[in-house]
Amino acid sequence: MTEPHSAPPASISRQSLTLAQYVEYRNGVPLGAPGSLQIMLNRSLGASTFKRFWQYWNPIWGYALGRYIFAPIKRFLPAGIALILTFIASGALHDLATTLVRGSLAFFFTPWFFLMSLIVVVEYTLGIDRSDQPFWARVAINLTYIVGCLLLTILITQAMNRA
Repeated sequence: MTEPHSAPPASISRQSLTLAQYVEYRNGVPLGAPGSLQIMLNRSLGASTFKRFWQYWNPIWGYALGRYIFAPIKRFLPAGIALILTFIASGALHDLATTLVRGSLAFFFTPWFFLMSLIVVVEYTLGIDRSDQPFWARVAINLTYIVGCLLLTILITQAMNRA
């Protein structure tokens, strides 16, 4: 399975795309189209980099994060720092939703997303790309990153709760 394009055509600014255009650009099919979930899962899990994983994962959420958090921060800070802060903001919003549902403070997604952002930045900085790897290997690596960060987050939160 080959990976689709990762940038809009030169004549189109990603910032000028509507949500529907952005989702179609990322998924290759219109918003809500039959099979779009399967396509998103295949593209994200089989992505050649962890950065690309996040470009394909949940394009609706990615659109909002990119437009309203990442882009404004990137005007003042380097892209790597803006990306880390965007992941932290996303984690904090997930924690806020969890807190509201549970009725008690939740602080789990913020550190988990922070750890995953570090992998994105390190992989990008080192120029790691697995385009030449088979689909199953890319899936295994991306899932290892996610689960590894999840397990580390569990250990960290357990240690914080004992302290």
